Amino acid sequence: MHIYQENNRIIIADGNSQVWIDPWGENSVRVRMTAVPVMDANDWALEEAPKEVTPVITFETIDVTDPWYRGEEWSKYHQTGTQVTMVNGKITVKISHEGWLSFYNQKGELLTQEYWRNRDRINRYCVPLRVDARQLKPLYGGTDFELTARFEAFDDEMIFGMGQYQEKHMNKKGATLELAHRNSQASVPFYVSSRGYGFFWNNPAIGTATFGTNKTEWYAKSTKKLDYFITAGDTPAEIEAQYSLATGRTPMMPEYGLGYWQCKLRYRNQDELLAVAREHKRRGLPMDAIVVDFFHWTMQGDFQFEPLDWPDPEAMVKELKELGIETVVSVWPTIDERSKNFGKMADMGYLVNADRGNQNHMTWMGNTVFYDATHPGAQRYVWDCCRENYYKLGIRVFWLDEAEPEYGPYDFDNYRYYAGPALQCSNVYPLGYAKGFYDGLKQEGETEIMSLVRCAWAGSQKYGVLTWSGDIYSSFRSMREQLQAGLSMGMAGIPWWTSDIGGFLGGDIKDPAFRELLVRWFAWGAFCPVFRMHGERSPWHEREQEFRNGVRQLTSGQDNEVWSFGEDNYEILKKYLFIRENLRPYVRQCMKDASETGAPVMRPLFYDFPEDKASWQVEDSYMFGPDLLVSPVMEAGAVTREIYLPAGAVWTDAYTGEVYEGGQKVTVPAPLDIIPVMIRDGKEYKIYR
Repeated sequence: MHIYQENNRIIIADGNSQVWIDPWGENSVRVRMTAVPVMDANDWALEEAPKEVTPVITFETIDVTDPWYRGEEWSKYHQTGTQVTMVNGKITVKISHEGWLSFYNQKGELLTQEYWRNRDRINRYCVPLRVDARQLKPLYGGTDFELTARFEAFDDEMIFGMGQYQEKHMNKKGATLELAHRNSQASVPFYVSSRGYGFFWNNPAIGTATFGTNKTEWYAKSTKKLDYFITAGDTPAEIEAQYSLATGRTPMMPEYGLGYWQCKLRYRNQDELLAVAREHKRRGLPMDAIVVDFFHWTMQGDFQFEPLDWPDPEAMVKELKELGIETVVSVWPTIDERSKNFGKMADMGYLVNADRGNQNHMTWMGNTVFYDATHPGAQRYVWDCCRENYYKLGIRVFWLDEAEPEYGPYDFDNYRYYAGPALQCSNVYPLGYAKGFYDGLKQEGETEIMSLVRCAWAGSQKYGVLTWSGDIYSSFRSMREQLQAGLSMGMAGIPWWTSDIGGFLGGDIKDPAFRELLVRWFAWGAFCPVFRMHGERSPWHEREQEFRNGVRQLTSGQDNEVWSFGEDNYEILKKYLFIRENLRPYVRQCMKDASETGAPVMRPLFYDFPEDKASWQVEDSYMFGPDLLVSPVMEAGAVTREIYLPAGAVWTDAYTGEVYEGGQKVTVPAPLDIIPVMIRDGKEYKIYR
């Protein structure tokens, strides 16, 4: 093995194997490894040019003599080795003479280090397990590898981020996470550690991440290299800022994203949708956007309105704009084999291929294949269709559904993209999906771009994605899971996030239990980055069966407007519509901060209070921007709420006006019409008073 310097890069060479260690912006490094002579050129999410820095690199000769060679045999067996150190601001990388890596902060404190269990002469530690820290194991008969990377585990470490998973805990220590997208699951493999560093696994391959008590282990089933980014900072905010520079910052949120979005599954036609918008405005209620959901089209893959249901969409869009409402249109990546675009897209290689079996990826409402969102030509083709059939009607906001994509089944080893086998690159699909629309809108001269997307990967944020949490169930348990999902997405670098208020699946609008859930969720939605109503709302309306082109047409769920859940609840929901409007300047500033610094809009308490150790343990409250501490009520029948108030601030209950010193737990009133909100350090916001 040979360790040497090439400009600002340290290279560890061992036959065909190479490890590259590069400074990658301030206080950060990037580590890559290949087991073939030429490093794979894909930068994946690290395609942003890093700020140029000059690290301090030193080579030190050290004694590596085995302890049992001491004494009389010293001169005969004495050996030396080279230890290399790279210092880049607040992060230091130490490379042992055997090529293993350890990472330290500017105080000399260990952040993390690779896990290996074999001979270590320096520390006089000998274990015959022969477990290496990084392993690229060749896949039989090919040029690809199975990858495992191992790091030491620390009992005091807490892990936050990693994207969106439907589970209970925000702290991922002890969890095994699938590195793959599914409906309601978005793998965004960046985390912030309580030990003072951030780690990004720059690999879109299908695999797992395990944050065990014995070791941390990253695994990819098939890949061409190891690639990760690690950054050190004194605060979570500094770490988040450095990561967001490396992968790209979100643009500024458009004004229509700051208010209320109305949606349901589904408005069947133009008259239904306009009737709701008109009634909303007749009642004097604010609304910024309304959604035309799926199957408004002639055929999956045609990307156009069905004229029988939407006879004059241009006039509809015009009227909505006059009402101050943006039209959002659903797009699916499914191409029906009967679509007018299927043949050309198949001929041009714009569809995802299957290595075996038939090519159908989904058979719901037709035999369909997903278009290949990793293919630049396919991105452009789909955008061109949407430009002609939607954008030219005045529509500029798109709901990019099925963005995982939602394979049935998720046999990733069977699919192949322009970018490579799905096993190696499937997780970039939602990024390419959003990029195609972002680039198209940008080319048309649009400067305020947002797409509602059901999935995301690292870097998606720079394409203006508003991620929502998928087809979740209507229950308090699901609501609790969405809270940690939204906070984890924010910590993973995706600041625009929303959930289906009330949940998507189920939710009988006449059921008192559901009405209570809906009211609690709606109040929470007013303090989420985007405030959006949606849901299936069972049971669906019963209508006479209708078939077109041999396919049964969808009906729609029950009503899902703020006046649909009882007159008493209507008054509560109306109150929160206006609370959100009153907070619009504050939300706008939070969005500006996200764009300029990468700060999550909703974030865990420790983000703003890292010195308060107790705040790292809180998973049921969060900061909405720097000044508002929000504690959703997530239990049926609750009338009070216990809240932890971080030390280092004075807190005012927005409902009661009571003032509390931080560093304590308090129990506050939480009747059905109140979500507890605490205001920091005497700031003034019009919420309840």
